[in-house]
Amino acid sequence: MSNTPEIHIQPDAEAVAVAAAAFITERIVKTLEKQERFTIALSGGSTPRRLHYLLSHPPYKDQIDWDRLHIFWGDERYVPLDDERNNARMAYDTLLNYVSVPDEQVHIMKTDLPDPGESALQYDSILHRYFGKSENSFDLLLLGMGDDGHTLSLFPGTEVVHETRKWCTSFFLEQQDMFRITLTKSIANRSACVLFLTTGKGKANALQHVLNGPTNINLYPAQTIQPENGETHWIIDTAAASLLPK
Repeated sequence: MSNTPEIHIQPDAEAVAVAAAAFITERIVKTLEKQERFTIALSGGSTPRRLHYLLSHPPYKDQIDWDRLHIFWGDERYVPLDDERNNARMAYDTLLNYVSVPDEQVHIMKTDLPDPGESALQYDSILHRYFGKSENSFDLLLLGMGDDGHTLSLFPGTEVVHETRKWCTSFFLEQQDMFRITLTKSIANRSACVLFLTTGKGKANALQHVLNGPTNINLYPAQTIQPENGETHWIIDTAAASLLPK
């Protein structure tokens, strides 16, 4: 299977959200025709908010068998669940409170433990329980990309970008003065499908480096995401695509 990403350019952020909702819904429906469950890792950040709204309302909501979904997260800020910066909190507020995924199939990264390392270890254990004997990990991994080329909590210049042994780890991000928990490239690159959502002119420089520049994962960690036996799709708007070759 080719590792060449498929690029889908939409006119604006709203069109990106609509295209992503259609893509995700179709992916879930088709996958559940062949297997009993669908595993999806959600993304944090601002871009997924509108996507979540669309998925939690008709027509998309009615097409998805939510009882068969198993929910994970790509990364988390180590702040309480009731903190607005918490990725799981955002997902509950915008999606999970409106659909019927069973509680035991929703796997948040715990942020109420004294040690972020213990939280990451527990999540690593959950991931191995689900995917340890599988060829692929997530049926769909949703990702964003920051203006600096980071994805998940893989930030430029951080050691976690090079982590290959652990599937989930924690570290202190000095520029944000907080601990982060993140999946690593090792588990991300076992995904059956990776979907990046990227909007805005502020992402254009990083995006053209990630997609078309020389490989430098210390500067552009999003380059580390290359599924070994899966697909990569980017749904982007014209502003983010403005520096890509025509």
